[in-house]
Amino acid sequence: MTDRAFNFAAGPAILPLTVLEQAQRDLVSLPDVGASPLEVGHRSPWFSAVIEETRSNLRDLLAIPDGYQVVFCQGGASMQFSMVAMNLLRGTGATADYVITGSWGSKAIAEARKEGNTRIAWTGADEGFSRVPGTEELLGSIAEGPAYVHVTSNETIQGVEFPTTPIVPDEVPLVADVSSDFLSRPIDIGRYGLLYAGAQKNAGPAGVTVVIVRDDLLGRIPDGLPSILDYRTYVEHGSRYNTPPVFAIYIVLLVTRWLRDDVGGIDEMHKRNREKADLLYDVLDAAPMFFRGHAQTDARSLMNVTFRLPSEKLEATFLAKAAARGLVELKGHRSLGGIRASIYNAMPREGVEALAAFMREFHERASESGIEERPTRI
Repeated sequence: MTDRAFNFAAGPAILPLTVLEQAQRDLVSLPDVGASPLEVGHRSPWFSAVIEETRSNLRDLLAIPDGYQVVFCQGGASMQFSMVAMNLLRGTGATADYVITGSWGSKAIAEARKEGNTRIAWTGADEGFSRVPGTEELLGSIAEGPAYVHVTSNETIQGVEFPTTPIVPDEVPLVADVSSDFLSRPIDIGRYGLLYAGAQKNAGPAGVTVVIVRDDLLGRIPDGLPSILDYRTYVEHGSRYNTPPVFAIYIVLLVTRWLRDDVGGIDEMHKRNREKADLLYDVLDAAPMFFRGHAQTDARSLMNVTFRLPSEKLEATFLAKAAARGLVELKGHRSLGGIRASIYNAMPREGVEALAAFMREFHERASESGIEERPTRI
């Protein structure tokens, strides 16, 4: 038993309890090593085994085909905003197309503009970033011969997600920021040229970023980049050109084992995530004038459920009462306001059930008090 609250933070986010307990057991001294994972060298036999198994587990869980490299970087998705453009756009004379479905896509193109020509192929800004483009809409928006098309698979702030793999022309490299739904559902890796994911949502703690890159794209990288910002450096040096975040990668290893052994794989994880999300969206749909969901129905995120209440005062009351119940970190992002429940892989169903029950109770008591069901304007 623990006194842990149900943590709905958007990231760094909840980790599986069994992973934390294993890390706790190993923290002072790893078996047969005699040192903490915080102390072991990044070229030691122990860490060599860790990094190799982590890479292998990711390949198995995601069914990564041959012809792709899996590397571990630092700097989060924010560094990838620059690295992608430096490696795949700089010096090409081509233009990169960006599909902007929320705040993180907007940040990505802002960094890419510093490296070369970019173009907004599609944006949901005029609709408040409440949806993603459909397949035909997306295909019709892409220019001829772009250097790549960049998408954000799930926007944590707005709570919108591509329900399936975005479809772009076969000859165009598809690049995706998959930070907040990585390992939450199957990914058709073969449709992508490059994917990157900050670990701190579903894969581990902050400090490590997983990058999956197709071999042929490595040949497009221009010479002269800073070594630490060149994907080839990570491939050639096994992600150990400099000291990587050893402890963070060790936790990613434990998470991949948990997904494989305790959960039963990505398909089962996806099933659980859909069931958890449905518990909350059912509450929103039952009282749409009280709980106003931000995302349009066909773009709802399975990871980040975002909504508003009739007033900011009522939202503040909701957050305070939820925290008193052990339901914490539910405040929406400052740019959007409202409520955001991040229900990543490690959030147990019990936590989502507790939140859904609280939401129904809160709505019932508000209705009894005569609260006018007029949604907060976003």
